[in-house]
Amino acid sequence: MPEPFDWEILQRPSAMAMARGQLGFSWMVLAGRLARLTDEEYFWRPGGEALSVVRRHYSGGFRSLGRGEWVAQWPDEPDHRGPRTIAWLIAHLTETFFERWEWTFGPKQQSRADITLHGNARDAVAWLTYWVEAWQEGIAGLPEDQVATVGLSQATELDAGEPFGHVVLRLNRELIHHGSEIMTLQDLYGAAA
Repeated sequence: MPEPFDWEILQRPSAMAMARGQLGFSWMVLAGRLARLTDEEYFWRPGGEALSVVRRHYSGGFRSLGRGEWVAQWPDEPDHRGPRTIAWLIAHLTETFFERWEWTFGPKQQSRADITLHGNARDAVAWLTYWVEAWQEGIAGLPEDQVATVGLSQATELDAGEPFGHVVLRLNRELIHHGSEIMTLQDLYGAAA
């Protein structure tokens, strides 16, 4: 279970405190829902062609993202509009937080393709939790003036060319956006059941 939310951060008048507060609160809400995630919900397909996490040899006509037995089906086009499973959304969030941590606070050696993915909800949620919390700790340890440092993260070409505060806000948006999708899929699964 993630650390409890630091409510005092909402009283700190700084850009990084506001970004950290948004991330922390959003993660608290999503983590509460993920704590009850079942394997059936994790793999439930809202549509027949929904992208998911599959065993490597079942990736179909998609590229594979991840190292090991389990991989995420990755579309070639960046604006692929097809549905996704909760498993895929968790994998995407995990690789996003992993890669940003690796290329900001870590040894800067691995890419998102090196992430290990999981074939069950419990391990997938634990792995996502690990990387979100590592990211939170990393940004909490930065001096306030680092928010304007261009190129602090080298994870992507976009990251390398912008002030670090934009990277933090983009990851917040990813968590909020995909977290909302996960919670909606949980609700739809519950209604269908």
